[in-house]
Amino acid sequence: MTPPKRRDIVLQMSNVSTDTQATPKFNAEAFAMNIARAMESSGQALAAYLKPRQTGEVRDKPPNEFGEVIKTFSVIAEYWLSDKERASSLQMQLGKDYLDLWGSAVRRMAGEADAKPAIAPAPRDKRFQDPEWKSNQFFDFILQLYLLTAKWAQQLVNDADGIDPHTRKKAEFYVQQITNALAPSNFVLTNPEVLRATVETNGDNLVRGMKMLAEDIEAGHGTLKIRQSDSSNLEVGVNMATTPGKVIYQNELMQLIQYSPATENVLRTPLLIVPPWINKFYILDLRPEKSYIKWCVDQGITVFVISWVNPDKELGKKTWADYMTEGPLTAMDVIEKVTGELKVHTAGYCVGGTMLASTLAYLAEKRRQRVTSATFFAAQVDFTHAGDLLVFVDEDQISALERDMQESGVLEGSKMAMAFNMLRSNDLIWSYVVNNYLKGQPPSSFDLLHWNSDATRMPSSNHSYYLRNCYLENRLSTGTMVLDNTLLDLSKVKVPVYNLAAREDHIAPAESVLYGSQFFGGPVKYVLSGSGHIAGVVNPPASKKYQYWTNDNIKDMKLADWLKGAEEHKGSWWPDWRGWLESHDPETVPARMVGSNGASVLEDAPGSYVRVRA
Repeated sequence: MTPPKRRDIVLQMSNVSTDTQATPKFNAEAFAMNIARAMESSGQALAAYLKPRQTGEVRDKPPNEFGEVIKTFSVIAEYWLSDKERASSLQMQLGKDYLDLWGSAVRRMAGEADAKPAIAPAPRDKRFQDPEWKSNQFFDFILQLYLLTAKWAQQLVNDADGIDPHTRKKAEFYVQQITNALAPSNFVLTNPEVLRATVETNGDNLVRGMKMLAEDIEAGHGTLKIRQSDSSNLEVGVNMATTPGKVIYQNELMQLIQYSPATENVLRTPLLIVPPWINKFYILDLRPEKSYIKWCVDQGITVFVISWVNPDKELGKKTWADYMTEGPLTAMDVIEKVTGELKVHTAGYCVGGTMLASTLAYLAEKRRQRVTSATFFAAQVDFTHAGDLLVFVDEDQISALERDMQESGVLEGSKMAMAFNMLRSNDLIWSYVVNNYLKGQPPSSFDLLHWNSDATRMPSSNHSYYLRNCYLENRLSTGTMVLDNTLLDLSKVKVPVYNLAAREDHIAPAESVLYGSQFFGGPVKYVLSGSGHIAGVVNPPASKKYQYWTNDNIKDMKLADWLKGAEEHKGSWWPDWRGWLESHDPETVPARMVGSNGASVLEDAPGSYVRVRA
C-alpha cells in the first residue's frame, strides 16, 4: 500500500468533523457577531476580577499552595536530573510512546480501520464519552497524546525512588490536578462537543458561557465561584430544610432545633445530631423525600439537631473545647430540661463525628453518663489512613494557613470548599467549567450541590486545633489529646457505637473509619454503605439505591479482608440503623410536643443561623 503524503495526513487530521462542516445552520455573520459579544462578556469578567483588587477589597499574593507545588516538584526533578542515564532513559520512553502514537495514527489514516490505539481512556472517564473522540482522527490523536503525556507525568512520580511518602503523595496529587486542568476536553478547539456546539449555534454558546463567567466572578467578589446548581428555586426553609420544628435554644456558636413529632408514640431516648460546621446541617434535611431528619421523625424518634453559626472575626478565638462545651454538652443539658431524659442517643457526621467522639471521651473521663449510644456518619477518630486530605497537612502548610487566618480570624469557607472539590476535580470543577462556560449550559437545580456550595467560615483557633491534633499529630486515637484540661482516652468510651463508612468516600476513607473502630472501648458495629461521603449517608429507603455491607468481625482487619466476610444488603442502611437504635432502648413514651415542659421557642426551624451565607 502506498503511504499517504504528509500534506494529506495533515489535512485529514484537521478535518475535525465532516458533519460539522456540512451543517446548514452555520452563519458567518452571526458567528462573528457572537464572538464579539463573547469577547465583550469576557471583558466584563476581567473587570469583575480587577475591581475588588483596585479598591483594596482583595489583595493578591502567591497562594501558599504554589510554593508547595514548586518545592515538591523540585524534589522529583532532583531525582531524575541527578543521573544522566536515568534522565535519558525517561526521555527515550516518552519518545518511544510518541512514535508509537504517530505510527498508529498513520496506519489508521492509510485505511487500517483496526489499527490499535497507543493508549485508551478509562471506560468510565466521562470527559471522553463523545463518539468523535474515537471516530475523528484529529480528536483521537489529541486524546492519545494527552493520555500518554499524563501517564508519563505520573510515572515521573511513581518511579522516583527514595522519596518520602508524604512528598510522593503531594506530587501525585499535584500532577493529577495539573493533568486534569490541561485535558483537551477543557478547551474549545480540542473538545468535539464544544466545537460542534459552537458551530451549530454560531457561537451563541460562548456568549452565554462568558456571561455566566462574568456573573460567577462578580458573585465571588473577584474570585471565580463556579455555580454547580441553579439556585433560583432552592431556598432553605422553603423547599429545603422544611421538616417542622422550632429553635428552642441558642448561644454564640449554635442554635438547637427540636422537631415536631409525627407519631403518637416515640422512643423514650431522644436523638441529638451533631453535624459538621464546615457545611450546614441541612445536608440531613434536604427535600422531604431525601431528608434523614424527617425520616427519623416519621420513625418515632424525638430529634434534636445542632445548627452551627457561620462565624465571623469576633468568634475567631473560639476553640475546639468551646465547640464541645457550647455545642453537644450544652445541647444535652437543654434536652434534659425539655424531655426530662438524662441520656440521649447521639449521631455525628464528618468532623461533627470527630467532635462527638471527643465529647464522649471527655464525658467518660469525667464519669458523666449522658449518652445511650453513638452513631458516626463518615467520621474519623484516627487519621493514619485519612486519604488525599493529608496532602494539605504538614507543619509548613499548617503554619502558613495559621498566618493567613490570623488577620481575618477565620478560614473562609470557599477555601475549604475548593480543597474538597479538588479531591474530585474532574467531576466538581472541570465538568462545570466545560458545561457552564464553554457549552453555555446553566446547571440544573440540584439540592445537594446547592448545599455543597453553601460553605461556612471556621474560627481560626478551632480549625488550627483540628488540623494539628487530628490530621498532623493524630492525638485522639493515641490518647494524647487534651481538651479543657482533660486527657482523652477513647478506650473508656463504653457506649454502643454504630460506625458508618462509605465505600467511595474521599474525605473519610472507609479504611480509615474501619481502623478507627478498634479504639472504642465498647461494642462497635461497623457498616459500609455504597457510594461516597454524601450519597452514602443520604440514601433514603424509598429511593432503593446502592447497598450496604455488614460484618461483625472488625478486629485487626483490612477493608479488603473485611469485605470478603461481609454480607451485602440491597438498599438503604437507615432501617438497619433504626433497628439497632431500638435494640439498645426500646421503651416508648407519648410524643413530646415542641415547647412543652417550659421550653422556650425562639423561632421556626430551620432557624436564622443556617441562613447566613459566607
